[in-house]
Amino acid sequence: MAGLATIAVAACGGGSGDGAAAPAAAPAGGGAVPDTSSVLAGVQKDAQLAATLPPTIAQAGKLTIGSNLQSAPNNFYAADGTTPIGYEVDLAKAVAAKLGVTVAYQDMAFGSLITSLQSGRVDMTMAAMNDTAERQKQIDFVDYFTSGITIMVKKGNPDGITGPDTLCGKAVAVVQGTSHQEFATEQSATCVQAGKGPITVTATDSDTQNQNQLRTGRVAAILNDLPSAVYISRTAGDGEFFEVVPGEPINGGPYGIGVNKTNTQLTEAVRGALQSLVADGTYATILDAWGVQQGAIAQVGVNGGS
Repeated sequence: MAGLATIAVAACGGGSGDGAAAPAAAPAGGGAVPDTSSVLAGVQKDAQLAATLPPTIAQAGKLTIGSNLQSAPNNFYAADGTTPIGYEVDLAKAVAAKLGVTVAYQDMAFGSLITSLQSGRVDMTMAAMNDTAERQKQIDFVDYFTSGITIMVKKGNPDGITGPDTLCGKAVAVVQGTSHQEFATEQSATCVQAGKGPITVTATDSDTQNQNQLRTGRVAAILNDLPSAVYISRTAGDGEFFEVVPGEPINGGPYGIGVNKTNTQLTEAVRGALQSLVADGTYATILDAWGVQQGAIAQVGVNGGS
């Protein structure tokens, strides 16, 4: 995984096939939201892949996706406050187009995503969720991106945080139910074992709440995934509020699209559609447009996390 110094220029190609995806328009005026409409409009239904969908989903004509729409650039709301956008949203729409269906989003707390999937409330989840061995006991994952935990601090890094060891004795914000919370708790125990102060872990329901905590000085740092931390640092307050602590991401691993373990037919349909998007270049074009190409994968797997 690329370190911070290479984030802006790193390019991990997702592969290319016979066809080339349409180039995405650059954000107008250097803004943070690209126009990917032409890319998505160019995705054609693959009849063979569409035939692999479970009949209930094919008949409904849509994939119902559970997400926590508060995590730019992964998934968040457009300026109208109602339209889901982000590179994950674009990938989900492209997968659905390959399968000849549309998408319908259900916004919910991150901690309720797995139970909503297990209960059949949603067909799949896509919310920057780490594919881990523990979560694989509950659901299956179609892996689509590689990321890791990154530390974000106030601009100028007033507390001199340089890595996990320097979080000892400080307050840190995380989103409830995430791997960030798990890591913060583990690191706090490590601090205590080393004779240092524990980490005060503040768990909230959203990145927005965490940013407010950091800006007001209630916490010294936020733990977030690499794409979100880089995006927020680049855009919040025109880049004047936050910065990312340099270094390799912590506990790097794949993001996975969650699917009910009983629905292997859907798992394979989504995996096939996403691999097709990797092969024809659409996948790489979407990631490039959102500036997160450093997390691209070349081969779409199932349950590849550890």
